[in-house]
Amino acid sequence: MQVLQVQLAVQADPAEVGRARRWVRSRLLNHGVDPDAPIAETVVLVVSELVTNAVVHTGCPAVLRLCFPMDGSAAGGDPVQAGTADGAGPDGSGCQVRESAAVGPLRVEVADASQAAPAPRHAGADTDATNGRGLELVELLCDRWGWYPDGSGKRVWCEIGADARPADPLAAVDWAALAQ
Repeated sequence: MQVLQVQLAVQADPAEVGRARRWVRSRLLNHGVDPDAPIAETVVLVVSELVTNAVVHTGCPAVLRLCFPMDGSAAGGDPVQAGTADGAGPDGSGCQVRESAAVGPLRVEVADASQAAPAPRHAGADTDATNGRGLELVELLCDRWGWYPDGSGKRVWCEIGADARPADPLAAVDWAALAQ
């Protein structure tokens, strides 16, 4: 299987997390993934968590890498035109958005300069806690995740299948039925 790899250098600044999210959205769209698809929302959330961990806990630059599996004929899947009646894409580019661009799981990797193993923490009963849930989310939303030593640091990776759960687990709740 062919794999398309794209990567972004991330500086040791929390503001870089937003830049990484924007970059991932554009890479997904360029790869033909519908930006409103559950996999797109999930990938953006997972990238946000992993890049935040790398930047906040190491204080060093990191490298974000996306690995798109390919079927050998561009992005696979049947194109679905998105955008205006004249055929222009959502950004006016005439891009084709695909229902399912990948033929296997999309892999996200974040390499940083710390040799410390990622340690999932559980936020516990403190519902007001603003951190401590990142790796729990990664574990919940991804098919697989892990890490390994890489040079003088480590690489944290995860794989997200095309049938990814929505990033908002409450999105599928039928609130009207619950109100009855």
